[in-house]
Amino acid sequence: MRLSVRFIAPLAAVAVFALCAGTGAYAQTSSSPSGANQRTGIGTYTPGDPLAGVTYDNRYDVSLGMAYAHIKAGPNLLQGANLGGLDASGSYWLTRRWGAEGTFRPYLGTSGAGPNSANIKGPFVSQYIFAAGPEWLGPHNKHGDLIAHVLVGGAHGNFEQDLRGNSPSIVGFYNNQTALGMVMGGHMDLNRSAHWVFRITPDAILTRYSTNYGSHLTQTDINFAISVGLEYKFKRKR
Repeated sequence: MRLSVRFIAPLAAVAVFALCAGTGAYAQTSSSPSGANQRTGIGTYTPGDPLAGVTYDNRYDVSLGMAYAHIKAGPNLLQGANLGGLDASGSYWLTRRWGAEGTFRPYLGTSGAGPNSANIKGPFVSQYIFAAGPEWLGPHNKHGDLIAHVLVGGAHGNFEQDLRGNSPSIVGFYNNQTALGMVMGGHMDLNRSAHWVFRITPDAILTRYSTNYGSHLTQTDINFAISVGLEYKFKRKR
């Protein structure tokens, strides 16, 4: 099992610090002499505040971001593949804290290959993640939030496209297949208005690809992925 998530902890720590600092600032904010300021459970708002409509009671939201993922194209390859793609996700909130999330993430790029007699170097590979599951709204205020999710579904790996008709065994790749895929991580959100959110999504992606040649290896891989983009919250409320 391979794990490449060393970047998640620092990002999460920064986000937690920012949210806690924002929460502490609310407690120190006093109402203006005119009484124009409004105190709520997630912050203090002043007239003209672009975050005045942030309430965390929307029913739906969607997000789209530029994505990166690290994968292994074969069970014993020394070289990994750094792929780029998109992260398209949507949520349906059942309660203030709990929702159901679905995601589709296509990743494309090239991979290192094992030594081979066909002189194949840097072949094209792709991976498509589709998964759904629960998400939980954690610490939040008018400035932003932390959301955790565990999504289960499939991973479709395309490893044979650029092998010139050769078996994937020649470069140590997996066969083309659809296998188990899981996404474990969450979102770090920065609210820009009542509807628009800047979103960073660090995750660990688990896959269980196998080979159908030789010893028929099945490998559980856990690799790091991250996306950066925008979320839109729809007006309809719970």
